[in-house]
Amino acid sequence: MLWGLDPVFSAFARLYIKDILHMTESIQVPGIYFYNSHPIYKVDVLGTVVYRREREDFFCYGVDDGTGVINCLCWKNELWKDQGDSGKSGGKHTDGAQGGFNLVTELKKLRQAQQSSCRLEIGELLRVRGPVKTSRQQREIMASTYYKVNDPVMAVQIAWMMEVPQLYRQCYDKPLQLQPAATGASAISSLSQATQIVRNFLKQKSVSKFRPYDVQGLLEPLVSGQTDGASTDKEPVAGPSSGQRVRQLLKEVLQILQDEGVVFRKVKSQDELYHVTEQDKDLLIAVKDVIREDSRREKYAEKGCHILHILSAVRQRYSPNVSKVALELVLKSLECNSDIVSTSSNHYTMF
Repeated sequence: MLWGLDPVFSAFARLYIKDILHMTESIQVPGIYFYNSHPIYKVDVLGTVVYRREREDFFCYGVDDGTGVINCLCWKNELWKDQGDSGKSGGKHTDGAQGGFNLVTELKKLRQAQQSSCRLEIGELLRVRGPVKTSRQQREIMASTYYKVNDPVMAVQIAWMMEVPQLYRQCYDKPLQLQPAATGASAISSLSQATQIVRNFLKQKSVSKFRPYDVQGLLEPLVSGQTDGASTDKEPVAGPSSGQRVRQLLKEVLQILQDEGVVFRKVKSQDELYHVTEQDKDLLIAVKDVIREDSRREKYAEKGCHILHILSAVRQRYSPNVSKVALELVLKSLECNSDIVSTSSNHYTMF
């Protein structure tokens, strides 16, 4: 795991709420999520409060940035609980400080100002920073910092809307490229490059199905370049041939793409036929049919179909080899095309 080499990992990522809700959680390390292979565990969002709940120790705000709504758990400051006691003690100092500076009174005013900046009503603008958590199958933000944003002329929101797309173009949508010197092993860099080469080819050519030999030629220059570089410095050493290295590299690339849900094998047989998830029209139709038919049932009429129910139905109807990660990509694609709508982070229904 080389997450620390990615600058996004240590920063508060300014992602759209829709992308936060659809990020894939790490299996090895719960609490770490991935957006376009970037490891993310804390985010920075700005949005309008669309609902609020208050408890003794915390506020729960629903924040909407125009792309989705997410729960933000905001803990109250411990000083708020002492406000009543400080008010009583403040009365004792008032007589001795009449006409002068009263420290207790000023602290009380400061506390009230802080409290008003953290107690929001529906329709007000809230900025939240904190780690992302999944609780009861719901994605939420555990706020480490939160405050009300006064933006009467929408200057803050306009600046935010201009900055976030630039961050996506310059950082979030670009995969991390590690230099061999940084990783200490050229094999890691080669695997990353090879994966990106195949991924770009499938996307640019709109490939729906392929076999390994269809893309094997894309990786040959990568392996031959390493072989030429090594031969100039050292004497030839017996080892796997260039063709064997290409096939092994391709095998690792295809495994990564399967783990990410980009490709899958509908039928596991000697004929290694891979389907590209987002280009498989039959899979898209199967998912839409499941959601359309089951959303009419009384059980799913109000909230929609849960993702695990959809996955089970698709595996029975289309292919048992469809993974949850692949299904999440399909659901995201269908939602972007307005074919379906998410009623929560894990429930979907038809328009």
